[in-house]
Amino acid sequence: MRAMVIKGFGGTDVFEARELPRPQPGPGEVLVRVKASGTNPVDAKLRVSGSWAHLTPPVVLGYDAAGVVEELGTGVTDFKIGDEVFYTPEIFGNPLGTYAELNVVPARIVARKPLGLDFVEAAAVPLAGGTAYEAIVRRLRVAPGETVLIHGGAGGVGSFAIQLARAAGARVLATAGSENQATLRELGADVAIDYKRDDVNARALAETAGQGVHAVFDCVGGELVAQSVPATRSGGRLASILSPRGDLGSFSPKNLTLHGIFLIRERARLELLASLLERKVVRPLVEQVLPLAEVARAHQRLDSGHGRGKVVLTIG
Repeated sequence: MRAMVIKGFGGTDVFEARELPRPQPGPGEVLVRVKASGTNPVDAKLRVSGSWAHLTPPVVLGYDAAGVVEELGTGVTDFKIGDEVFYTPEIFGNPLGTYAELNVVPARIVARKPLGLDFVEAAAVPLAGGTAYEAIVRRLRVAPGETVLIHGGAGGVGSFAIQLARAAGARVLATAGSENQATLRELGADVAIDYKRDDVNARALAETAGQGVHAVFDCVGGELVAQSVPATRSGGRLASILSPRGDLGSFSPKNLTLHGIFLIRERARLELLASLLERKVVRPLVEQVLPLAEVARAHQRLDSGHGRGKVVLTIG
C-alpha cells in the first residue's frame, strides 16, 4: 500500500512516500480502504516529537479517516465488506495511522459514515467533532438559556463546539482573529469577538450584565483558562483540550469546575454525531482539500496555528 511516512521527528520535510506491506486485520478488527484522512494539530505535535505517545519512526501519522471496509477480522459481525465508515484511531502506540491507502482498526471504534456526507466531509468529523461533543455535551453539559464562551471558535474543534452549543440552546460567544469573524457568525455564534483587538473578558462580562458566562471551552491552550476565570460566573464550568497554565488562585473561591478533555475512542459518540450531521444540526467546516502526496502543505498550515476548520487529505 502507498503511505506517507515520517522518517524521523522534525519539520514538514520529514515526510516520505513509501510502499508498505498490506496490513492484515486481526480478531475484532476491520481493514479499511481509506478514501480521505483529516489532519489535526496533534498530528503536527507527533511529527515534531512523538515519543510521548510511544512512537518511534518510521511512523504513519493520521487520526481521522473515512473509507470502505475491505476485509473483516475474525469475530466481526456488525460490518460487511463494502460498508462506508468513519472513525478516529488510537494515538498512543499506533505507528500505522490514516495517511495511507489501507488502515487496520478495531471494529468497536468504527461507525457507519453519515448519510449525505462525502468521504472528505466525513473525514473532517471524528476527532474534532468528537472532542467538541465530549466537552460541550458530556462534560460542560451546556443547557438552554446558558451563555458559553468558546476560545478558538473558527478551528476544527471550535467550529463544532459553536454549533453544538447553539443546538443545546445556549447563547454563544466565540473568539477568533479578524479574518475569521464572519466564519464565527456563519457557524452560529451570537457574538463574535476579535481576540487580537478586543478585551475578551470585558466583552463577556458586558454580554452577561456583569455576571459572567456559565461555561468556557478553551480550544487554544496557554493561559486562556486562567485568564477566563474573571469572566466566568461563580459555580461555572471550564474545559480545555490542553493542560492549563497560569495563575489559578481565584479558581476555588468562585467554586469553579475544570474539565480536561482527551478523546476516548468509541463508536457510540460517532453514531450520535452522525445523527446530528444527517439532520444538518451540525456540519463540518473544510478549509482545504489536498492529495496525500501534499501532506507537508497540510502540516505547514497546522504549524501556523491559524486557519479555519479542517484540511483533509484525499487518498486513492
